[in-house]
Amino acid sequence: MSELSSAGAATGRRLLTLAGLLLVALNLRPALTSVSPVLSRVGDSLGLGSVGEGVLTTMPVLCLGLAAPLAPRLARRLGPERAVLVVLSVLALAMIARPYTGSTGLFIGTAVAGGCIGVMGVLLPGLVKRDFPERVSVLTGLYTMALCLGAAVAAGATEPLRLAFGAWQPALAFWLTPAVIAAIAWYLQLHRRAQPAGRSRVPTRLHRDPLAWQVTAFMGLQSSLAYTVFGWLPTILADRGLTPVAAGLALSVSILIQLASAIAAPAIGARMRDQRTVLTGVMLLTLAGLAGCLYAPLASIWLWVVVLGLGQGGTFSMALTLLALRAPNAEAAAALSGMAQGVGYVMAALGPLAVGLIHDLAGSWAPIGILLGLIGLAAIAAGLGAGRDRVIAVPAV
Repeated sequence: MSELSSAGAATGRRLLTLAGLLLVALNLRPALTSVSPVLSRVGDSLGLGSVGEGVLTTMPVLCLGLAAPLAPRLARRLGPERAVLVVLSVLALAMIARPYTGSTGLFIGTAVAGGCIGVMGVLLPGLVKRDFPERVSVLTGLYTMALCLGAAVAAGATEPLRLAFGAWQPALAFWLTPAVIAAIAWYLQLHRRAQPAGRSRVPTRLHRDPLAWQVTAFMGLQSSLAYTVFGWLPTILADRGLTPVAAGLALSVSILIQLASAIAAPAIGARMRDQRTVLTGVMLLTLAGLAGCLYAPLASIWLWVVVLGLGQGGTFSMALTLLALRAPNAEAAAALSGMAQGVGYVMAALGPLAVGLIHDLAGSWAPIGILLGLIGLAAIAAGLGAGRDRVIAVPAV
């Protein structure tokens, strides 16, 4: 009976940990995707202009990367679980403050929210590798699915919330709610026994490992496309003739479709000798979807947002899967995650900013396709390296 009781308690802890991970993952995108459906109204209300709007879409992505190196330090000082709880609490405060503190507060709050997301994004893959080492691909798919669900709901519901509340401020502040729920759920699982540190080896010169740079490049390049979509797709589609609600819904549909490929791509990739074919395939889908959204007749736009979603769900989940598959242990996975997301998201921030600048200079969205195509081709090249069946180097004992 004692063995059964211990097994049941262990299963309960794992389920509570899984629920906490998924609830935290739900909060990794609403701070970003809730802004784009109301971006023009926010800009008009605060007098931001096109450049200010471009900075607003770029800033959180840049802060994702700049804050990522803080994650290992917080984890060492507080433990990874307590670090996640503290960062979730700061995220909730930023979400409630940023709509009501003027343009300065909006930018600062958005930057802080991006930094919080960056820290949590680094910590969670290491926890997945540590707590579910035998189910990394499945758990990464579920984690990505929860992340995409949070992004999709925020993208689709923010404009209806604005209409219901009569203003954009409470519509943005509403996304405090899932952060509070996740913080409560995460707090409830902090009592579980901490895992022993063990004697796992950690890479000390990760910046000299070509494989680590290939994983980082794929993470950054696919993220550049993703945050361009999060920040600009509703505006692009509205300029092409969709209503603001329909444009926000199109982004929401695209992100919801990501749920399918977020689960399928890692599952397929884990069964193959290496992941190069899957990485290339999902990136080609992404490029096809982007081209359709930019250039195809508006009547077919719903087909192309579906294609785009299938591609981007796969590219992001595979980028996260690579963090675990290319690392020999949980500590190495956390180190690789810090590098890939820290450097990668700084790279990614250039995409949305470049899109805004090119649109201002050209007065049209048409040239954007060339930029996005080049980014996608570079991502394929990085994926061909990162997708090989290898692991990053660790110090010899």
